Amino acid sequence: MNWGKALGSQLIVWHHLLSYGPLAPAARTRWPEWADFLQQDARLAVQAFLVIGGYLAARSLWPAPDTPRLSPRDWPLRALARYRRLLPTLLLALLAAWLAAALARAWMTDADTPAPPTGTQLLAHVLMLQDILDQPALSAGVWYVAIDLQLFALLAALAALMHRAMRHARPGGAQTAMAVTLLGGSVLASLVWFNLQDDGDMWAPYFFGAYGLGVLAAWGGRGGQRAGATALIVSLLMLALLLEWRSRIALAGGVALLLLWQPAAGALARSNLNAMMGWLARISYPVFLLHYPVSLLVSTIVWRLAPSAPAAQIAGLLLAWCLSLAAGWLAWRWLEARPATPTRGTAPA
Repeated sequence: MNWGKALGSQLIVWHHLLSYGPLAPAARTRWPEWADFLQQDARLAVQAFLVIGGYLAARSLWPAPDTPRLSPRDWPLRALARYRRLLPTLLLALLAAWLAAALARAWMTDADTPAPPTGTQLLAHVLMLQDILDQPALSAGVWYVAIDLQLFALLAALAALMHRAMRHARPGGAQTAMAVTLLGGSVLASLVWFNLQDDGDMWAPYFFGAYGLGVLAAWGGRGGQRAGATALIVSLLMLALLLEWRSRIALAGGVALLLLWQPAAGALARSNLNAMMGWLARISYPVFLLHYPVSLLVSTIVWRLAPSAPAAQIAGLLLAWCLSLAAGWLAWRWLEARPATPTRGTAPA
């Protein structure tokens, strides 16, 4: 899992580095094939984070079909705890983005630089409602934080609903069947309906198919029911992809099956790179939020000093990447390096 988070986070960072700002054209000219891949395909790594997010959330909210861990009255408190978990790093990133954008507007002209924020825009970001309220994003990636909160709250609501329903069901197989039907039906509805709506990507149901596949993988692995979970995941995928092929959904299904079976877990754990991957996974959330303001700041300075020097601009991209990792590590040490809480899940980096 750490390897998926680590590699996925770096792909997302480089996708943004080569998609925004005045330094990106230099790299696209120098390495056009790599740049095309990072611009067009690297963003699919978000699907890995959706699946991993569901896998981790299941551990605290609903670790097995017949053991939802919260009642309906607990649901608002768990959703609020998740919001409080996500908020500090988001606020730091918004402050950094505001300062970096102010400098960028003063020192260079670039269409990707955000305009000065309005009060409504700031409030919408703090409440994680910016897309729903149709407010322009102040930084790259903030959309995912809002979706992460919605997905966690939706899974918590389903677990609470299941907790109540189990009072009237016979213990054992009947409860398991009810839970699998509820979650599997929710995943199927997402994959064959909500995920096909062009204007649905501001709401959790659009992404719940991938998130729910992660929950199913967690259930199968924990309960020793890998064969049954595999059959269910593959069936859901086939129905969705026969209706309409989507590479992002195929990737999400592949990640879910890897989490379920973890075929190379031992080899990866013994790898010399495992410690580094673990570090990159731990700092993935702050890196994801802070790399844009860091890259905007570096781009502004490099463009100001060397607007016509491609070598300096490529060096600036590498510097922005290194400083993003450093900023993410510092933010992690400051805001997140503490014992894990029951609501701790994942956000992409």
